[in-house]
Amino acid sequence: MAEYESYEYDVIVIGAGGAGLRAAIEAARCGAKTAIICKSLLGKAHTVMAEGGAAAALANADDRDGWQTHFKDTMKGGKYLNNWRMAQIHAQEAPDRIRELEQWGAVFDRTPSGLTNQRNFGGHTYPRLAHVGDSTGLEIIRTLQEKGIHSGLDVFMEYTVRHLLLDSDGNCTGCVAYDRVDGGLHAYSAKTTILATGGITRCWSVCSGSWEYTGDGHALALWAGAELIDMEFVQFHPTGMVWPPSVRGILVTEGVRGEGGVLKNSEGERFMFDNVPEMFKGDHAETEEEALEWVRQVVAGEIASVRRPPELLTRDVVAKAINKEVAEGRGSTHGGAYLDIASQRSAEEIKAKLPSMHHQFMELAGVDITKEPMEVGPTAHYVMGGVKVDAESQETTVPRLYAAGEVASGLHGANRLGGNSLSDLIVFGKRAGEHAANAASEMEQPSLDEKQVKEACDAILEPLSREDGENPGIIYEDLREMMQQKVGIIRNGSELEEALNELETYAERSEKAVPGTTKLYNSGWHQALDLKNMVDVSKACTLAALKRTESRGGHTREDFPTPDTGKWSHTTLVIWMENGEVKIREEDIEQPPAELEKLLDRSKKEEEE
Repeated sequence: MAEYESYEYDVIVIGAGGAGLRAAIEAARCGAKTAIICKSLLGKAHTVMAEGGAAAALANADDRDGWQTHFKDTMKGGKYLNNWRMAQIHAQEAPDRIRELEQWGAVFDRTPSGLTNQRNFGGHTYPRLAHVGDSTGLEIIRTLQEKGIHSGLDVFMEYTVRHLLLDSDGNCTGCVAYDRVDGGLHAYSAKTTILATGGITRCWSVCSGSWEYTGDGHALALWAGAELIDMEFVQFHPTGMVWPPSVRGILVTEGVRGEGGVLKNSEGERFMFDNVPEMFKGDHAETEEEALEWVRQVVAGEIASVRRPPELLTRDVVAKAINKEVAEGRGSTHGGAYLDIASQRSAEEIKAKLPSMHHQFMELAGVDITKEPMEVGPTAHYVMGGVKVDAESQETTVPRLYAAGEVASGLHGANRLGGNSLSDLIVFGKRAGEHAANAASEMEQPSLDEKQVKEACDAILEPLSREDGENPGIIYEDLREMMQQKVGIIRNGSELEEALNELETYAERSEKAVPGTTKLYNSGWHQALDLKNMVDVSKACTLAALKRTESRGGHTREDFPTPDTGKWSHTTLVIWMENGEVKIREEDIEQPPAELEKLLDRSKKEEEE
């Protein structure tokens, strides 16, 4: 039997991004013996890629804002497929979580009167994003990391969790991981376990996600018997870099448009004026003069009295509009659109408000954004789908297993508003940590099941004994390119069917991938293991995309181009695994109570977009 080290904790948190750190801090505050296991180095979480800000109705930049408007914006942006209770909790609690970060040392940008400043973002009625220039995620991680290391947490860095342990009643009792540096095996007994592993966007070849985003948490939950929902809804952020090829997909923050940046095609036209859906027409400028007046008022620090520019429509709308311009021959030189901030703001303002973007384009593309436009295009950025959780506690359908952040689902519905992800992390990370710790306080420490641990260790080591197979890197790149082409921003039934068939082939290829025999610094071994996650998660996305015969939010079917106002307007798709096969069913979404439904005031026209 393979040797392994064993540990006992009250609460194990898998992942050290914003949700994981906030969950661990709260669990420790509640008195739980807590550990974090993270795939990369502490502080190198994907949260740092969220640059523009954290959405919270502080009402500092516009005193008309409040949680009710934030709730309504979130539901409307999600096409009303959101879990209404999660949307309510998020809108109500986000301001306190932002203020808490400030108390812990976060240095947000300030208004002239000293309040936390807030910027405009797509889909938000009022300027609502608390920000630190265009490095907000980095500041949040810095703050949480500093708070966390003084909270008595144990941290296991550069460890990958491969298996969740279960008792005979189906309760989660811990996990098994391996050390990415030396290949050592580690088994953890935990009273409760929290998934905070982030997203799945490395399953696409053009993405803003870093190497860690291979769907680990989604797959762990699926393999353990948990349910996933909304997996067809993948957000293609409208603005990723498109040139040079080495940086294709790297995020260009929505903060550029929030500060007045405009989108133009190769003919110099601001094409977003022609792409405003019916449900948003009352909220956005109809002429360039009106949009320019909005920028003037924002630059002057005034409360905007005119409607927002159409560049600040929701991400799904903007991404599809850029895609349309490219498809119809009006794209930029390298197949995107032009994003111009230089004509709207001074060089000094751009460097002050968007320092990271200025540096990013100068260093990676040789473009000075204070003088010339950026080339941008859609990039796989976020998955609205994930593990189904209880709105109050974040517990999954597997008892004693919790999930928070991007790995969890419900808050965002069919499309996430920019800025809601960072406040999602701290609102529901806090709740997951609190409920997991309180539940753990009433439990006995579970014992490690030697048989399960042995099977998990054997599965982790198995690729090292393979012979006569492919390099896992080749399979990895082939899989990502296939998903980009057939399960990308625009989908159709025949290609989705082809993708499902091809995923079976990728499953077979991945089971034979040969990474070599060493356990030391073996990236091929790590990749061979990641392929199992990626294939199963890709199946879940593809199956859900094939099942939903409409276009809504982040899911676009060219063979079903309009939203369905019948069953799909109130139906979620539930994914689970049975005997190793990914299964799917339809389930009605619980509708908001009367007082919140009245607040939404949604009309048939809105539901039809």
